[in-house]
Amino acid sequence: MTATVVLLPYPDAGVPLAAIPYLRDARTVYASGLELAGAKPAPAPHTLAAEEGPLVLFAASADDPAVRALPGARVIAQPQGAGLIEAAQVMDVLRSPGGCPWDAKQTHESLRQYLVEETYELLEAIEENDRPALREELGDVLLQVLFHARLAAEDTDDPFDIDAVAGALVAKLVGRHPHVFADGEKLHTPEHQEAKWEELKQAEKQRKSIVDGVALGQPAAALAGKLGQRTGRAGIPLDLFPAGLDAPARLFTLAATARRAGVDPEGELRAVAKRFAAAVRAAETNARAAGVDPSTLEADGWRSYWPKRESPQ
Repeated sequence: MTATVVLLPYPDAGVPLAAIPYLRDARTVYASGLELAGAKPAPAPHTLAAEEGPLVLFAASADDPAVRALPGARVIAQPQGAGLIEAAQVMDVLRSPGGCPWDAKQTHESLRQYLVEETYELLEAIEENDRPALREELGDVLLQVLFHARLAAEDTDDPFDIDAVAGALVAKLVGRHPHVFADGEKLHTPEHQEAKWEELKQAEKQRKSIVDGVALGQPAAALAGKLGQRTGRAGIPLDLFPAGLDAPARLFTLAATARRAGVDPEGELRAVAKRFAAAVRAAETNARAAGVDPSTLEADGWRSYWPKRESPQ
């Protein structure tokens, strides 16, 4: 008996192209845990294993008892990305009439705060090397992309949907990697790749300035760093940076020169800030352990309970 198992994460996922030849040759087509037009409900596992002739079994999971009853079966799964289709469909249901009232009233503007929040939560998961959180926060950021694309599809003047977003991304990725997808100049270092990207982006977007395309709404340290990086590639010297010894000018110069040196000023500043916050918590814990209310501490008190700094090696 020749058996082919086709795994579908949900009924509307669509049949993988690789499964079509086996469906044509199958004597019987079954479905276990799924309702599919043209497929019979799977019989008891021991009966299924005794079936004669080629068969195809659709199932939602490889752990399905009917699948386990066919240990030598050929297994065909949905290609990577099938879950994205289901996510987009769920988003459509939530936004459509009869869906979620909260989702139905959202706009691009009302969702901005969540995009920022979810992005920073993802950043924290990366910094903490928290794999479960990373998976969850990537999903939350993906939700924002799906939500904004669904809203864009409803626009009466200039509609576009998630497929248009994905299509534009594919075109950009292919266009900016001619050394991979075409016969472009071979690039051997990340630095060469970054320089080539800037050339391609300048040509694509017909930018008139080297600072066109820099997101001015990003956090200040990151913005200063990005400007330092862009102007460094163009050869703008440091003596043309904002003049003065006031704090804002010094902060800009520090962040911009750090990025030119290959240091991420936003990330490094956040790391220092997180260590400082941890030291504050430790001092408060030390004070409470000594029977002192941290809210009563003055300068000398804070110094006495501050965690000891590690001496340099």
